[in-house]
Formats: sequence, structure tokens, C-alpha cells
Amino acid sequence: MMRTRPLKVALLGCGVVGTEVARIMTTHADDLAARIGAPVELAGIAVRRPSRVRAGVPAELITTDATALVKRGDIDVVVEVIGGIEPARALITTAFEHGASVVSANKALLAQDGAALHAAAESHGADLYYEAAVAGAIPLVRPLRESLAGDKVNRVLGIVNGTTNFILDKMDTSGAGYSEALDEATALGYAEADPTADVEGFDAAAKAAILAGIAFHTRVRLDDVHREGMTEVTAADFASAKQMGCTIKLLAICERAADGQSVTARVHPAMIPLSHPLASVREAYNAVFIEAEAAGQLMFYGPGAGGSPTASAVLGDLVAVCRNKLGEATGPGESAYTRLPVSPMGEVVTRYHISLDVADKPGVLAQVATVFAEHDVSIDTVRQTGKDGEASLVVVTHRAPDAALSATVEALRRLDTVRGVASIMRVEGE
Repeated sequence: MMRTRPLKVALLGCGVVGTEVARIMTTHADDLAARIGAPVELAGIAVRRPSRVRAGVPAELITTDATALVKRGDIDVVVEVIGGIEPARALITTAFEHGASVVSANKALLAQDGAALHAAAESHGADLYYEAAVAGAIPLVRPLRESLAGDKVNRVLGIVNGTTNFILDKMDTSGAGYSEALDEATALGYAEADPTADVEGFDAAAKAAILAGIAFHTRVRLDDVHREGMTEVTAADFASAKQMGCTIKLLAICERAADGQSVTARVHPAMIPLSHPLASVREAYNAVFIEAEAAGQLMFYGPGAGGSPTASAVLGDLVAVCRNKLGEATGPGESAYTRLPVSPMGEVVTRYHISLDVADKPGVLAQVATVFAEHDVSIDTVRQTGKDGEASLVVVTHRAPDAALSATVEALRRLDTVRGVASIMRVEGE
């Protein structure tokens, strides 16, 4: 039998995502009630600019006093889609204190203070759900912390930012330069006016921290994630990648060490073989590749951003949290029992693709090979072309500690026969 008293929901933020959440809650109210077992009522919407026109959003629900809204005492669930650290953190904490559970899409806050927020939720017997914080509509958080809870996840490798994937895809398929591809992404609405958070990897790094924490049952904060942007990727890099049968993607990579005693989390551009499933992810789509001991290899693919896809994930969490409310229970909270340390990037074992501009004369290759040997880095392949006294030398290494590879590159720069290091790119997915 369905309960007649509605569950009341407070919505914090009514931008692109918030407006879509409000629309779906209104137009699909009967379906949501049937799935939950009780009606769901949108009780208030907190915004910063009340004069802004929001199609389909009841004006009587709009308020600028978010704190008063979450303090009402009759709110069952708070949906937070305002983003940023403050006031989101204070509002979520206040919601817990006043008996509400929280659904959030705030990747930056969760990556920075997820442990404290989980502790606050647990202390007040509330839920904290955040499927929408990682990859838009793609179900990823719940499969990792519920479906794979009985398995051991060893690696999470993914494209988790649609803007950067769109730019790199255009550079790959059309031969466009970075600036040209960014302009197209901006014109189509895929890139913000200030794309720094995307192209410098900050957005992906926050998502990597969340994914690593869930996958490895340990605490990983944003500061633990090694981050490199993709603004220096060039058409020449894509040409080199094609010669290797690869393409280039900005990847979030979370790994458990071979001995199981530590984990790593990193974001950087990398060459991946065209045979890898992630190589075929085009346009602004996201995909995450998971390797687990029992389940094997799994891939999750779909739209990773936008109002409707993100709202879909928010509403999925809302249904789950409301069901928990009706059953007077809570869902899974933080699982950090392993307490594994996060290793620095220098200890990560990787491969490098290095393109050098060198003098075209005898002995250069021998000098370069000696430098690699002195740093205990094994060479996989070498390709050399040149004329008129100048040459290009492309070296692909075997796997080695990243610190050793980085030291090798610095030593190469000091050789008189090396005119410059044209590009350095890690190779993944093999």
C-alpha cells in the first residue's frame, strides 16, 4: 500500500541540471511515487538569482535563503546541485543535522571532504548519495560500491570528461589543432567560457579521487591525484600515435599496486592502442573500464554531462534514498577499511613515448641508448628519420618507474646532440 504523506525534497540550485531535476519531478510525479512507494513533493528551491526565468519551475517554490530551507525540519531529502565547496558543504552538513538525507552532484566537494561528509551522514543516520558526481548518466558509483562489493577491483581506467574527449577526438579525426578544436567545443556548448577545470584535468582529477576511494576501499583526496592537462597535445603527437596504432585520450587511472599494499590515482593524456575499447569513445561521451578479479573486464559507456543525463543520475539516487527513508534504513556509506597509502607519481610504473630532435650524425643513437641504460630504463622500439644534419628520434620504452623515466628525459636534454625534446607522452591500455 502506498503511503499518502509525501516525502519532501529541497532542491539547492536551479541551473541546467537543477531545472531538469525539477521538471522531471513535476512531470513524472506519478511514476516516481509508484517506484518509491510514496508521493514525492518538491518543497522548495534555493537559488542565487530569483529573477532569472526558469521554464516549468513553479515560482512559488523559489527562495534565496538556502539555509532556512534545509533547516525547516520537514525536509526528507536535500538535492544539492550548486557545486563548489562553500556554501555547499555547510548546507549539506546542516541538512544532516536537521534529519535530511542528501543527494549531491558535487565532485569537487566530495573529492576534497568526502570522508567528513560521510562521517556527518553516519552520525545523523542519513544517506549521502552522489552518482551524478562522477560520470553523468553512466551508472558507476553504485556498481562499484554495491554490485562489485564482493569482488576485488584492481584498476579503473576511464574517460570522465566530455569536453576534453571532444577536443582530442576532433584533433584525431579532423587534424585540427588544439585551439581550433577548443573553439568548436565552445561554440557547441561543450566547453565553458573558461575551460581550465576541464582541459587542465581538475574535473577529471576530482572524479578520479572519488572512484579510487570507492574501488579500493580507502580514502583518496583530490590532493592525492597526480594531474596533468592536455593543452600541450599537438597534431604531431597524434601523427606519432597513429604510427604506433594508437590514439590519445585524457585518462583518469586508478590502480592497486601489484603487491596490494598501496594505490595510485592520476590524470594525464596518454596514447592507447586502437584495439582498446576506450579508443573508440568519440565526441563528448564518457567511458570507464574496470578490471576486477572475479568479474574480469567491465566497461560503462554513455553521456557524461549535460542537464538531462546528470538529472537522470540525480533522480536515480533520489528514488533510492526515498526508499531508504520509507524503510527507516540507510544505504552503503563510506568504505575505507583498507587504509591503503596513495603512492606518488614517481613510483607508478608506466611507459613513455619520447620524440627527440637530434643531430643527424654517427653515434647519436648510441649516446641516447646509454642514457636510458644508466637510468635502468629498457627501450622497446626506436625509430629515426633525418636529413641535412637534423633528425628525429622516437623512442618507446618498456614499463619503468615514472621517476626513472622522468630522470632519463632530463638527462637526454643535457646531451649536446639532442636539440630538444619535441614531446613526451605516456602509453597506457596494454
